[in-house]
Amino acid sequence: MELNNTSAIVTGGASGLGEATARALASRGVKVIVADLNDERGSQIASEIGGAYAHCDVTNTEQVIAAIEAAKAMAPIWIAVNCAGIGWATRTIGKDGEYASAHDLDLYRKVIEINLVGTFNVCRLAATAMSHNTPDVDGLRGAIVNTASVAAEDGQIGQVAYSSSKGGVVGLTLPLARDLAAIGVRANCILPGLIDTPIYGTGPQSDEFKARLGAGVLFPKRLGYSEEFASLAVELLANSYMNAESVRIDAGIRMQPK
Repeated sequence: MELNNTSAIVTGGASGLGEATARALASRGVKVIVADLNDERGSQIASEIGGAYAHCDVTNTEQVIAAIEAAKAMAPIWIAVNCAGIGWATRTIGKDGEYASAHDLDLYRKVIEINLVGTFNVCRLAATAMSHNTPDVDGLRGAIVNTASVAAEDGQIGQVAYSSSKGGVVGLTLPLARDLAAIGVRANCILPGLIDTPIYGTGPQSDEFKARLGAGVLFPKRLGYSEEFASLAVELLANSYMNAESVRIDAGIRMQPK
């Protein structure tokens, strides 16, 4: 699929995996909408890559449509990459055995709402916009890459909400691709392992913690780089024969229970 002279919406584009992907796409001639809630950082990145920023809560349909329309204003929208998401760590029951100390149901719903429902919200709306594109020689009109996690398959203690949400993203990949085949839009999913993003913080303590995490990786024994995720995302978008796949990028790690 030709990327040059197209536009993209990248959710979570103001940091980490989304930022790296936005920069990688811009280097391939894509006009990128950096969709995020961090207005200052998002605007800065958009300016640096020649794109535009959109304040966007992925669960808010009006804001997602506005971001997509902003992309269309720059060039035909052929790309959507979903990197927006949140994490949460809480065990299912509390130590005291009281109902009140069980996993907060509203927090569970929030994680599902943002990570799973928000991802699907962007997919359904971006694909609708892509359906109006003039198809290429393969009948292709666009491509979507969603972000899950190895936690979808190797969920650890305390990750019931997060793993549920990311397992849902993996589970929607095949039926989404089958639905969108009718309009020539491909859909793939990436399951990143331990990637060095701002979630781990900075400073000596952070570096020590990341080194301990990296020691548990099969090879190479380090955390992954956001640019490595972005490279895979770009390949899944550019390679027209990649469809309906969920691909781990984790250097061979299999997460232990804790």
